[in-house]
Amino acid sequence: MHAEDLRAERLRRFRDARRAVVKLGTSVVSGLGGEVASERVAPLVRHLAGLRAEGRGVVLVSSGAVGLGAGRLGLARARLGDVVVRQACAAVGQSLLMHAYEVRFGAHGVKIAQVLLTEDDFKDRRRYSNLQRTMERLLKLGVVPVVNENDTVSTAELECVRGGARVFSDNDRLAALVASELASDALVLLSDVDGLLVPSPPREPCAFERDEESMVLPYVAEVTPELRALASGPSATGRGGMLTKLEAAEIAMRAGCVAVIANGRRPDTLARVFAGEEVGTAFVPTSRMAGKRRWIAYAAVLRGRVVVNEGAREAILRGKASLLVSGVVRVEREFGPRDVLSIADPSGCEFARGIANCASSDESMREGHQRGRRAKVLVTRDNIVITERAAQG
Repeated sequence: MHAEDLRAERLRRFRDARRAVVKLGTSVVSGLGGEVASERVAPLVRHLAGLRAEGRGVVLVSSGAVGLGAGRLGLARARLGDVVVRQACAAVGQSLLMHAYEVRFGAHGVKIAQVLLTEDDFKDRRRYSNLQRTMERLLKLGVVPVVNENDTVSTAELECVRGGARVFSDNDRLAALVASELASDALVLLSDVDGLLVPSPPREPCAFERDEESMVLPYVAEVTPELRALASGPSATGRGGMLTKLEAAEIAMRAGCVAVIANGRRPDTLARVFAGEEVGTAFVPTSRMAGKRRWIAYAAVLRGRVVVNEGAREAILRGKASLLVSGVVRVEREFGPRDVLSIADPSGCEFARGIANCASSDESMREGHQRGRRAKVLVTRDNIVITERAAQG
């Protein structure tokens, strides 16, 4: 799309959005002393209530519980490196956070509901469906769900994990998964950054030295490796950084949902976003992935892993075929029926994911390699999702 087309599409999508997920970062919700930043939260709640009054469904994903709890307990930031301490702070801070929202939404006649989630609510397809139905019913009842990870019992978001796949490790990705689950029209990620920053075009030389300036990239039609290279690390107050926001925006785009990264510390940002103004960085989708395929790609936990031969790889990537048992070279991680698998090529690089029709211990896995036997389908084509790296290749 050209810039003018992206601008028009952004305007249309935000003005017409009937369902939106808005995520508030820690730097927006809490002040330096660990208190609720009323000067920022109050106008945001007012705008969210306004969206609800227009008949739009609104879901709020809010960070800040750990920071508020630490402030109430008088704990220094240095002590928050301990996971158990952070869990205790979350337990204290979550009630403070909900009370703050109850008071502020209540002033506008809006009812709210607390929804605390763990990874298991997304990993398991049945729980995922149950959560979806509950959220749908809350929205139909005119309630604003206030979502956060249940940090008191789940450490997935609190720990610094390396080398292990997580369904979500920050509220940016959690917000994107909720938006995907509910087939939302818009996802808004608000923190203390103006958007995705890129180097400004070079200007004429001047007589004095100056730092390299940056500009906010107004539109993104595809999250490329070059964009990821521009992303910074985690923020000082929250757990996510620009990279997690890019990943969240990409999930939203794959769900056909327009997303924006913008500065929530400015009181008029949310109103400007839904007016379609050019604020922050907008991610405008050009396609939409089906709901079950989004779950396979982003929400499900990989239980097993298989390596396939080159013929099977080409059949899946180019021929859009199912994965036959006969194409499997080896099983690297055991799995059961209906588990989600990582499908890797002969070099060990994942290129797809899918839902297994049988267990790795099933006799048909052995029979599929015997001459004269008709190979069984291990993963049906409708249950296969090509992963990003393969799609880019």
